[in-house]
Amino acid sequence: MAPDRSEAEIEDSQALKQALAEEKEKAEANLAGWQRAQADFINYKRRTEQEKEEAIKYANSQLMLCLLPILDDLERAFAVMPERPAKRSWADGIKLIERKLRATLETQGLSPIKALGEPFDPHQHEAVRQAAGKEGIVIEEVQKGYQFRERIIRPSKVVVGNGEGTGPGEDEF
Repeated sequence: MAPDRSEAEIEDSQALKQALAEEKEKAEANLAGWQRAQADFINYKRRTEQEKEEAIKYANSQLMLCLLPILDDLERAFAVMPERPAKRSWADGIKLIERKLRATLETQGLSPIKALGEPFDPHQHEAVRQAAGKEGIVIEEVQKGYQFRERIIRPSKVVVGNGEGTGPGEDEF
């Protein structure tokens, strides 16, 4: 009878070892799944924090975009106004208001895009037409472009030179 017991004990031992191995595999799979879930959560948390910071950083960009036509109108008005209107102190007041508005917007992160005389850059400029001038160089700014912090909120609308009318002595703009 002793040999029968040993065989039964061996079979039970092997069954227990197999069950233990299966449970170890399940435990390792559960641990790996938990670790992936934890890493996914950390990545999610980091991503949402970045999105929140980005939203806060550029929250005023829409307001800035709405104010740009006002700056454009003031610039056009100053362009047609005589140099020094006789006895028109209101004109000086309007110019002062425009400078204060521009300074306030600049302190918040708004800055004009330099276009005139610069090489055409499709990321910053929108070409509205080509004209005689040095090829690939902005020769006229139709509408001023602006960026808010590092982001372009309105590209400059420009006229780009097409290479006609430039001779060897006309390298400078």
